[in-house]
Amino acid sequence: MKELRLEQKLTQREAAAALGLNSVTYLHYEKAQREPPLTVLADMAQFYGVSVDYLLGLTDY
Repeated sequence: MKELRLEQKLTQREAAAALGLNSVTYLHYEKAQREPPLTVLADMAQFYGVSVDYLLGLTDY
C-alpha cells in the first residue's frame, strides 16, 4: 500500500481521508499491523486502481 500511495504522491493522512478512514487506522493497515475488513480492502483496491488480489500479495499486477 505504501508504494501505491507514494506513486500517487499522497500522505498517509490524505489517503486515509480519501478512503474515509482514521489516519492511525490507515497507518496500521499500511504497516500490516491490522488487516482491513473486506469492504475497506475493496475500497482501497478501487482507490488505487489495483485488484484486491494485488493488495493481498496474490498477484504481481
